Amino acid sequence: METANIVIIGAGVVGLAIASRLSENNESVYVFEKNKAIGAETSSHNSGVIHSGIYYPKGTLKAKLSLRGNAMIYELCEKHEIPFKRLGKLIVANGERELKALERLAQNGRNNGIEDIQMLEADDVRAIEPPVHADKAIYVPSTGILEPYDLMNFFYYSIKKNGGLIALDTEVTGIRKSHDGYIIDGISAGERFSVRCNTVINSAGLYSSRIAELAGFDIDKLGYRISYVKGDYFRVSGKLPVKRLIYPMPEEKGLGIHLTPDLSGSIRLGPNAYNVDHIDYRVNSSVKDFVESVQSFLPSITEYEVHEDSSGIRPQLIRHDGSYRDFIIRNEADHEMPGFINLIGIESPGLTASPAIADYVSDIYNNEIKG
Repeated sequence: METANIVIIGAGVVGLAIASRLSENNESVYVFEKNKAIGAETSSHNSGVIHSGIYYPKGTLKAKLSLRGNAMIYELCEKHEIPFKRLGKLIVANGERELKALERLAQNGRNNGIEDIQMLEADDVRAIEPPVHADKAIYVPSTGILEPYDLMNFFYYSIKKNGGLIALDTEVTGIRKSHDGYIIDGISAGERFSVRCNTVINSAGLYSSRIAELAGFDIDKLGYRISYVKGDYFRVSGKLPVKRLIYPMPEEKGLGIHLTPDLSGSIRLGPNAYNVDHIDYRVNSSVKDFVESVQSFLPSITEYEVHEDSSGIRPQLIRHDGSYRDFIIRNEADHEMPGFINLIGIESPGLTASPAIADYVSDIYNNEIKG
């Protein structure tokens, strides 16, 4: 039976970042990905935004890792010539209720250590983004954009350079505990295989609950069950005279339908957020609903200049009582699974946080597992 030191399940941006980091130390790292390409699901079906960390409660992994990841991504991009744009973001508010929430959001960002937050009045907003209507707005200069595949390809080639193995079209079908680690069973390109390893890292994104269950975790008892939250995108024909990312106030399930330029200058609207039972990337939303939502802060936009683009699905941890759910990133030694690291519910800001998550997992591995 083939042997590896570390098996990582999932070759999205987070799994690849972790593999890149751990393989730097000459560890024997295998990455198993059930799709025929890296980053085929959540990692490539998103807005490509480098987030600041303004939204997340102080002290949470989402807050800490997005703030650290923001700095790390810009450093990576500059050092390795990965295309990006540091455009800045406006979070706009209209009406008394939103204005109060905007003040709280700005304070939350400051509490998280974001030092460059600016509060803009309506005239200030019009001065920098004339088409945008807002009574007030938060301006966050550290927000930016990149093409997710550019970052994933960097991690992919780093893993290869470090001697790691990335097996595509490789689905994990079983995880068995052995006397000195774990045995991973799977099917690769139609052929059954088994690999013995010391450490398993579950970074399977939309399938992370399923992988945890496969390993024997009671995902309902532990709160590890995820739901699928889908978001659709529409693209604006031609070019809008908007230079920055424009966001409304966040909603319960997401950040609201926002306006995001890409590296070419084209602009997408979205995503919205709604629960689905299965994975399906068809766009289900109407142009009319999207445009009406965006018109609250961009009154000049019309249905005639907007068309369907794409959709994405993110793994959101189920909240039965409506409470906030943070990333789950933990060594499961206290559940009698030493050397098994679960990453569950890695939704936004997972792309931004990916290099910081990799460092966090590396610390768990070196301090709690490897010793």
